[in-house]
Amino acid sequence: MGMIIAMNFTQLDLNLLRVFLALDSERSVSRAGKRLGLSQPAVSAALNRLRQAFGDQLFVRQGREMLPTERARKLLEPVTAALATLERGLAGELSGAPDMMKRSFSLLGADFFSMLFMPALSARIAAQAPQVRLRLFDAARGDVERLLVDGIVDLALEHAPRVNGVISSQPLFDSVFVLVMRRDHPLLAGRAPDAPLTREDLAQLGLAVYSLDGGESGCAVEFLHAEGLGENIALALPHFYATGLSAARSDHAALLPCQFAEVLAGPLGLAVKRLPMPAPRLTLGMYWHTRHDDDRQHVWFRRHVRDLIGELGFQASAERFAS
Repeated sequence: MGMIIAMNFTQLDLNLLRVFLALDSERSVSRAGKRLGLSQPAVSAALNRLRQAFGDQLFVRQGREMLPTERARKLLEPVTAALATLERGLAGELSGAPDMMKRSFSLLGADFFSMLFMPALSARIAAQAPQVRLRLFDAARGDVERLLVDGIVDLALEHAPRVNGVISSQPLFDSVFVLVMRRDHPLLAGRAPDAPLTREDLAQLGLAVYSLDGGESGCAVEFLHAEGLGENIALALPHFYATGLSAARSDHAALLPCQFAEVLAGPLGLAVKRLPMPAPRLTLGMYWHTRHDDDRQHVWFRRHVRDLIGELGFQASAERFAS
């Protein structure tokens, strides 16, 4: 461990070591970011800090890969051992605690999370901490920062809410909008199932979108207005499921997050189509008040949220539909 002790600890934090291990495993800044739930610029910045701390390039580009230097190869074993020791130590501090924990965790999020995430999270938490209670407030409840500051919610699952320095965050996964419509929609008649839509096709459709304020704002609303298609918004609803259901029961087409669209397609008889122009790529994350940064039970809970998101394959869905 002497090699690590000799370097500059003032420039190092544990997250940098996680980035080091991810880079060694993935040999790619972008793939390491996806593995950790970080953006590519964030991983690049972390790599620069690692280089400064260790006084070595650590990973150098060769073709399409980032290959470890000799110094990085020598560091791999002690870094892996150090993080494993720390993880075991923290697990030991919590050993016996989860099944005895009596606590409620309140989350904030859209019905995307109530349908696609909360049932699985509840089952996961109940298996380890049966006395923990979970509840999800609808995203329309109010200002994210105020709800976190006031302690109304412990964790918000959101896309880029307006928050300041008292709020901590961690990215979880990306999502892109896709278009869904009835499989027997007149526009699809006579077309091959994999035939792409055109901008002209989209201009013929009445569109249903998710918006908490009746279509005044929202990612889908802003996207359509930017593309000159704002006049095609025929229906604005405050829930993703209702938005998808409107497409199943009318000639409207609905803009939905790709993960939600894939889940609804079978039960509602929907065709899922890529948009004919580049769709915005949104990063969803979890947000909490900084007073919970070192709260062991809150850290335990956040770890389960992060790990389950990875297991549910949300990022893989985004990669399938990314432009």
